[in-house]
Amino acid sequence: MSANSQKKFYALNMFDVADLEKYLAYFSRLPEAAPQYGGRMVAFGRFRDNVAGDLAPRQVLFLVEWESEEAFNTFRDDPDLADLHPLRESGTSSYIWHTFDGPDMTDPTEVSLDDVLAVLKPQKSASPRP
Repeated sequence: MSANSQKKFYALNMFDVADLEKYLAYFSRLPEAAPQYGGRMVAFGRFRDNVAGDLAPRQVLFLVEWESEEAFNTFRDDPDLADLHPLRESGTSSYIWHTFDGPDMTDPTEVSLDDVLAVLKPQKSASPRP
């Protein structure tokens, strides 16, 4: 990362709603829980159109920015939240939960070409999970 840019860590969630009551029970706790672990809810939206790509559409997109991968892992694995994650799991179907990292794009003029290349170049450690 260049001296002016900060690396960000994101969790992208895409899913269909299977049980609205359970998902709402999960979602209603996030505004308090996520920030305690370094998470900030960035985007939440409903599917509009499949413009391009092979991924089957999901009803909902939810993007959370985390202070770090460690912060995300702490949120995901904390035993104090053992009752929270099953609400998400049982309230959704066709669930996709991917993580990404890269430069902070809040001000794109602060992002260098080296920052962009760091995202685009293949990395040996970044292999897809089955």
